[in-house]
Amino acid sequence: MTTTSTPVSEPLTRQASHHVSQSVFDGSRLRVVLLVEVYDGAQQQFLETYEQLRSHVESVPGHLGEQLCQSIENPSQWLITSEWESAPPFLTWVSSEEHVRMVKPLHNCVRHTRSLRFHVVRETGHPAAGAEAARGGLQTSPRLGDGVIRHALTFTVKPGSEEAVAEVLADYASPEPRVDDTTRLCRTSLFLHGNRVVRAIEVRGDLLAALRHVAEQPEVRAVEEALNPYLEQDRDLGDPESARIFYTRAALPAVHHVTVGHQDPAARRHALSYPARPGCGMRLARLLAERDEAAAQDPRGPVLCSTIFQRDDVVVRLVDVRGGLDAAGPAVSLGLSDPGQVAELTTLLDGPAGTDGSAPAGGDLARALEGARMELVTDRRAPDA
Repeated sequence: MTTTSTPVSEPLTRQASHHVSQSVFDGSRLRVVLLVEVYDGAQQQFLETYEQLRSHVESVPGHLGEQLCQSIENPSQWLITSEWESAPPFLTWVSSEEHVRMVKPLHNCVRHTRSLRFHVVRETGHPAAGAEAARGGLQTSPRLGDGVIRHALTFTVKPGSEEAVAEVLADYASPEPRVDDTTRLCRTSLFLHGNRVVRAIEVRGDLLAALRHVAEQPEVRAVEEALNPYLEQDRDLGDPESARIFYTRAALPAVHHVTVGHQDPAARRHALSYPARPGCGMRLARLLAERDEAAAQDPRGPVLCSTIFQRDDVVVRLVDVRGGLDAAGPAVSLGLSDPGQVAELTTLLDGPAGTDGSAPAGGDLARALEGARMELVTDRRAPDA
């Protein structure tokens, strides 16, 4: 047996990063696994819907191929696996309104789905000459995770309602952190930026189980009901289809997480919102990821950890900072360190600062930090997190 990435004599942990536990930006191929349970009697409808989806997804940039598999033990269970050149094109596709519309017919014939995403680290076989370069690379080494899954939801509220929304979100009892024997809620952080709400959560165990657990808690259901009149996008969480569409559109995936490897009890959590120019969200997230990864090499730096969330042109950076944002300085707090990086950042930001590509002066950089700073609504940690 051979591998197509490195000689078999090399250790599997070669070049493993002690700082980056999560990233979609290493250029390696992505394997997406979708577990599906079909309603009894709905298999023909499922197959017809799948064929329509398959014929379209074949033309999506970055898509390499897929397989549809049926369980040999339970005919109602199906498995769809797809391969992508890298994670960014898949994330762009799966978060698009086009994708939301195309998968809607599946909901009539599917009882349950679960999506899993993996970078390819090793593989066996003998690809044809040149095929490897065309298909994308392999992840060079496994990452050293910390057992925590990071995810966020974002949505907008009606302008003028921000104060009332902040009051609703800040004033509720925390749900029970224990979900089951293997899953726990660790931390929930809520921020406002203008009329945009961002709710970031940290979970140990099963993310979907944790999300379902939170949604079922009476105190959380009361908060969601209280929010409904203020939302720009109408929803009915009592209607499974309406709830599914809302949470699909609200998902704000974590695309990069980096840490210096130690904690400071005095560190404070902040969130920064970077309004990307149309079509530049992924490039902006990648730039911030590169700068945070480089900064993590200095254990004396003020930023202890950073998580970047991105969907379309919404980019949010969650940072734990020693001494606060102001003490760290505007450039460092924004995730930069030299004027060249500032110039590159401004070309990707939406608004006047990014139209000519010039680097802002020191005062402008301070104003940019102030404009990006999100208002903390609540930051709650489980007692034993």
